[in-house]
Amino acid sequence: MALDGRSVAYDISLFETTAEERLAEQRRNYRRRHNVVSLPEEDLIKNRRAKRTPAKIFTGVVMGAIISVTVAFIIHGQVQLTELNQKISNASSNLSDQESLYTQLQMKVDSKLSTAEVEEYAESKLGMNKADSYQKEYISLSQGDKAEVAQQGGSNLFESIAQAFAGLFD
Repeated sequence: MALDGRSVAYDISLFETTAEERLAEQRRNYRRRHNVVSLPEEDLIKNRRAKRTPAKIFTGVVMGAIISVTVAFIIHGQVQLTELNQKISNASSNLSDQESLYTQLQMKVDSKLSTAEVEEYAESKLGMNKADSYQKEYISLSQGDKAEVAQQGGSNLFESIAQAFAGLFD
């Protein structure tokens, strides 16, 4: 099988591209590679920045205000809490001081007003003495028993009459 006197089976030139085909291929590749439009650096920076619309700006301002108010409330609450804790601490300290002072004063009062000192003062300064058993007279009442100290010495006539009238109305 020979065409034009050469062997078609081994003709590699049939698979080679022609110059025109290579030129068309290069043009297509050139368009593919170089279809990117180059911009100046200033325009690139401008395009990379986020677009600021009035809605985005308003939303940002509102969110910033909400966050600021929330932080302010938290700080204000912490300040009030600290002040109240300080007041509680001061009141607790004052209470413990007053309790200590009360204990000291109570001990002083107890030491000054002991029963022995009261008895001594009554005997020495006031001329009083303890009632003896012969001075006590027990009587029976409907409300219960009472002990009365009998008066020494006689009573006068007028006192006896007054006591008799008082006994009638009791």
